[in-house]
Amino acid sequence: MVNRIFNKVEEVLNERIVDSVKQGGGCIADAQIITSSSSNKYFLKHGFSNRMFQCEANGLNEMRKSNTLKVPSVIYADNDFLLLENIEQGINNNAAMYNFGCDFARMHKYIGSAYGFYEDNFIGATLQVNSVSQNWVDFYLNNRLIKQFKLAEKNGYVNTEFTHKFMRLEKLLPDILEGSEEAPSLLHGDLWAGNYMISLEGKAVLIDPAVYYGHREADLAMTKLFGGFSDEFYNGYKTTFPLKDGYAYRENIYLLYHVLNHLNLFGSGYYSQALQLVDFYV
Repeated sequence: MVNRIFNKVEEVLNERIVDSVKQGGGCIADAQIITSSSSNKYFLKHGFSNRMFQCEANGLNEMRKSNTLKVPSVIYADNDFLLLENIEQGINNNAAMYNFGCDFARMHKYIGSAYGFYEDNFIGATLQVNSVSQNWVDFYLNNRLIKQFKLAEKNGYVNTEFTHKFMRLEKLLPDILEGSEEAPSLLHGDLWAGNYMISLEGKAVLIDPAVYYGHREADLAMTKLFGGFSDEFYNGYKTTFPLKDGYAYRENIYLLYHVLNHLNLFGSGYYSQALQLVDFYV
């Protein structure tokens, strides 16, 4: 498999691959830094054969349109692999995180005409449905919460208690989100600590997106799920693009989507956390 991929990469680059170093951190695809015969380095992802790599490339290119945060340049993408500009990692410090927060807020000021995206993509290995809507509550309920709940139901991860509470939550969602209405922001879609890096120049770089246009609070909530974002990051964000009152109350409804996704991807260890998030509102 690897030899076949390397042969295709060599055709794309019109150069030989003279070295490859495996990179850790990915739970879906294999990643390597490869060096070509002209000593250029590239970041290569492979080992998963469907539209995932092409969707990732499209998401990176969409974020690039905002002219805010750095994203790796896409060299080539198909169903078998994704070839990207290689960006060397620098030092993460308070100044870098503050500037990251400011630039992330600026990216959220890049507005779309509707909620959703021109294609479905992936959140981890899960299909993320991005059917376009003019109503954020409808979009988030139907394309995010219900999709994940139905998948959890199919996988046998939810019981009668969870089902009854989730049905109550569906009815409460308009009230939970009332007063937070905003235009559709460009979202990374899956921003946790493993999906950004700080470059040698001290600039934040976004990787592994699940891009769509949605409510920016959904993007910020994901940053809280596993930590890795300092107070400086949030200070920079709020200074650049202040949040509406009630954000802290709404945070859990956006975390629920990602916890349900982890339930579906990794199993029942995430059930209690998902239930607690539902219980927060019902």
